[in-house]
Order: sequence, then C-alpha cells, then structure tokens
Amino acid sequence: MKSVEIHPAHESYHTITAGSVAGICIGAIVFLIGISIIGYRCYQRRRARNVQNRLSYAIKKGLKESANGRRSSSSVKSTPLKQHRATSPIMPPQDSLLDRSLEQGCNMPPEKGHGQSFPDQSFDENEKESVTTPSEKDISLRERQIDEKQRLGILYFSVEYDEQNTALLVTIVRASDLPPRDPSLGGCDPYIKLQLLPDKKHKCKTRVLRKTQHPAYDETFTFYGISKNQIPGITLHFVILSFDRFSRDEIIGEVVYPLTDVSTEQKELLLFKEINPRHLKFRAQGRGELLISLCYQPAANRLTVVVLKARNLPKMDITGLSDPIVKIYLLYNNQRIAKKKTHVKKRTLNPVFNESFLFDIPYNEGLQNISMEFLVMDWDRMTKNEVIGRLEIGGRSCGQEIHHWNEVMNCPRKQIAEWHKLRE
Repeated sequence: MKSVEIHPAHESYHTITAGSVAGICIGAIVFLIGISIIGYRCYQRRRARNVQNRLSYAIKKGLKESANGRRSSSSVKSTPLKQHRATSPIMPPQDSLLDRSLEQGCNMPPEKGHGQSFPDQSFDENEKESVTTPSEKDISLRERQIDEKQRLGILYFSVEYDEQNTALLVTIVRASDLPPRDPSLGGCDPYIKLQLLPDKKHKCKTRVLRKTQHPAYDETFTFYGISKNQIPGITLHFVILSFDRFSRDEIIGEVVYPLTDVSTEQKELLLFKEINPRHLKFRAQGRGELLISLCYQPAANRLTVVVLKARNLPKMDITGLSDPIVKIYLLYNNQRIAKKKTHVKKRTLNPVFNESFLFDIPYNEGLQNISMEFLVMDWDRMTKNEVIGRLEIGGRSCGQEIHHWNEVMNCPRKQIAEWHKLRE
C-alpha cells in the first residue's frame, strides 16, 4: 500500500483556517452585543427627550390656560351681579302676576318658554295663609333673614291624589334662583331627589339639567298603594343637588312639606317653598353618648374594641329619628392606619350595636402613640352621611377619655367599658 504524505504548507493552511473561523465568530458576537448596547442607550436618550418635551409643552400649556383663566375671571368679576340681589327670595321673577292671581283665587299662569299650563291648580286657603300670601311685614322680615344667610332659591311643585288608582301624584315643576356651584364660572347642573317620609320606601329623582340656575323639569312621579288615610301622615322630602362628574355631588338644600292639611278631594294643589340649607337639623339637644369597651392584649399586640350602644342621639331625620352607624379609626401618630364600621341601625335614637373589632398595634409600640377615633353618623342612601358626633380616646385626650385610656393601659387583658359624650 502507498502512504500519502501531507505537505507542511497544507497542514499550516488547515490550522489557520480553523482559528480564523473561531475568531470571526467571537468578533461577530461582540459586535452584535455592542450594537445592541448602543441602540438601547440611544432609545433611552430619545425617550428622555420625549418626556422632557412633553413636560415643557404641558408647562407652557398650563401657563397659557392660567393666563386665559385670569382674563376670563377678571371679565366675569367685572360684570354686575346686582340682578340676583334685587329679586325677592319669596317672589321670584314674574311673581307679581303670581301674587295677583293668588289674591284673586285664580290659577297660576304658565311661565314663558315652557308652553304648559296647569288647569284647575287652585291653592288651598291654609297654604295661602302660611306659604303663598304672607303679609308685607312678613315678606320684609323674611327677606331680611334670607339676606343674612345664603339664598338657595325656590322650588315649585304640585300635589294630587288619584282616588281611583289609590296613588299620590307629585309633580316637580321647576326651581329658580339656585346658587352657582362655582361663583367665578356661574351656573350649576341641578337635579332633585324626592322621597316619602317616614317610611323612606318610595324614592325617585329628576333628570340632570346642565348649566342653569333656573331648571324646569315638569316631571310627575306616581306613588301607588297609598290610601286616603295615609296621606296626612306623609311628608314630602325634596333634596336639591348639583351633579359633578368627577367628585361627590354637592347638596344645595332641601324642602320639607308635610301633607297634613292637603285635601284628597282637591284635583291638584300647586305650591312653592323656599329651599333651606341641608345642615339646619334638629341640633338643639346634645350630641348623645356612646358606650365603648376596650381591651389591650400586649402579648398579641392587639386592641379589642367593642361598640356596645348609644343613647340620646339627636333627631337627624324629618321623622324625628336617625339611622346611626359608627365608624372606628385606629390612629398612629395622629394618622389613620386602620378602620372598621358597624351595621346601620334604622330609625332609632338609642341604637344597640354589640359589635366587636380587633385592631393590630404596630410592633413594640404599645399604646403610647395610639388613639381611637369614633364617628357616629346618620346613614342616608340618597345623599352623603352626616356626622352626628365624634369621640377620640387616646393619650392626647382629656377628661373622661384619658381616664378610660389610662385604665386600659394599666389593666391589660381586661375589658373596660365606659360612657362617653359625643362632640362636634
């Protein structure tokens, strides 16, 4: 057999080719990594520039809007607003015709622009004396009183009883001279909620009318299943609100009208009443008292709070009752870190809760920087809950509250209950 010999030049050629291939691969990988790093940095710089450009554009736009807002506000402020002061809160615009028609016992004339009249809408004699036709002295006195407080406008509505269908018909006609939500811009987005007291079972509301202080609704609500004997015990409760898309709707005021003197034989009774502030409640009596039981467990870093009952709460509803609920907050260095709440107790001034809650205390803190806050509120499904009274128990309290807190700290693992007076 012949042996094949490899020339040395060919052997070196094969070894150089393998090394060059490996170097080329490594160089390509390094090159790709470098390109990716450079591209990523360029992307970050471009993104930072875009953010900076947007921020500068937003700042410039905000400065322009603020300048335009100042110009518009200055122009609004320069316009005279004496027309609202000149109108009487009892007699709205075009009320001279209304007073003449009332004195002569005629029907109420239709308002311009509405195109609807109300036939057979005569006023009751009792209502003429108490609501619609006061004397000149009473008018002047009421005007002075309303000038002292904020004017909230007038609500027009009608009441009718349908004996055949055993139904109560309430028509919300219109409202006038409502206060603007923002005085600098003017106008509001009003709507009206209606409920029948004392049961609070029948509830309804009108549509929202945009940017007006004189909304005209002409909406009739029919409440079925109401007999003649129930009419004198029913009270109409109107709540006038201003709609807000981005926050809680603002309460303008309320109107309360009991149906004690309404005759079911009369076809339709057209009335108007002044809108009163929502916060004018039955606050002559005290805020009431709350019975609280506390127990501190240092081993588990827990505080047990038992809301037992309350007594002598103020009458927050028109019915002379309240729907109380208690909210409990755990405060650490005067900051709320936990909260609980009880169930609602319907139509009572002396509710019994008997509800227990556990709060975890921050580790190794004790009760030195801890306090408890209790808010007793009147629950309302239609509007915002109103605060009846407030109570705070902790190291920074005083009087009976600090005595109760010190006793809880000195007697751990023991339930200690005491009555506390609610404050504003």
